Amino acid sequence: MEVGLVALLRLTLVAAILPIILASLRLRPFHQTILGLAKRGKTMHPSSSKFTVPQRFFSHFYMVGTLWTTLLLLTTWLYACTAGSTSSTIFALHKSHRVWRAVFLLWLMEAQVLRRLYESLYVFHYRPLARMHIFGYFIGMSYYIVASLSLCCTCAPEVFEFTLDLVSEGRKQWQPLEVIGGNRSPLWLGWKQWVGSAIFLWGWIHQLRCHAILGSMRAGGEEYVIPKGDWFEIVSSPHYLAEIVIYVGLLIASGGADITIWLLLAFVVTNLGFAAAETQKWYIGKFEDYPKHRYAMIPFIF
Repeated sequence: MEVGLVALLRLTLVAAILPIILASLRLRPFHQTILGLAKRGKTMHPSSSKFTVPQRFFSHFYMVGTLWTTLLLLTTWLYACTAGSTSSTIFALHKSHRVWRAVFLLWLMEAQVLRRLYESLYVFHYRPLARMHIFGYFIGMSYYIVASLSLCCTCAPEVFEFTLDLVSEGRKQWQPLEVIGGNRSPLWLGWKQWVGSAIFLWGWIHQLRCHAILGSMRAGGEEYVIPKGDWFEIVSSPHYLAEIVIYVGLLIASGGADITIWLLLAFVVTNLGFAAAETQKWYIGKFEDYPKHRYAMIPFIF
């Protein structure tokens, strides 16, 4: 089951990455198709209302993401408390560390989706006419299901079986949780987890700041203005850059051995890179005095 789940997640991510890469290379019909599906908000013409939903539905992504990530976090955390508790073998300890790493990654993702949910509800002020394609809406709805599951995919099948047993057998399964009060430290953090979490926090804070800037601009009126402050001084889409930094942190915190998380990062980079290129094009066309030194998303590269 584990191999099947991992393979399915990897296949899903590859299937999502390839069309975006082909579209970024300006290969028709990929470019026009992906461009039409990806447009939203200011990059979507107001008359393009067919097969669209209000952009304020963005909050649905994070509602689903929060519920799903919380469920995975709680069940994986409960399972982690039992992993290796009945044996002190090297295999059992390795398994315990692997599961606890998944718990750590899910805690980081929980911090991300909760903040994004708050921002979508209270920081961003979506314009009444702002729309997004319904295909992009369903992709967004499913993204955090795939993303959070990718962070714990190596132990997810075991967690699912444990959860089913927990539900079916009741309190019998709670006995191993006594290990929490024991002498063994449940959460093992190596240097990769510390470095990864520091990079995650760096990106998390800058995305918070950049979203606050965008939110304050949208609250000020209907006219678009050139955003300024924080990473907006060097790139046009710093909130996308911060998102990439966040996922680089998750990758490092995972230990970097899981191809699934590499593919997750690749999807984030290609997807946001494509969106950043279109945003840069829109800014340049909208403002004659737009700063020429600003890159689209990654300083000195793109």
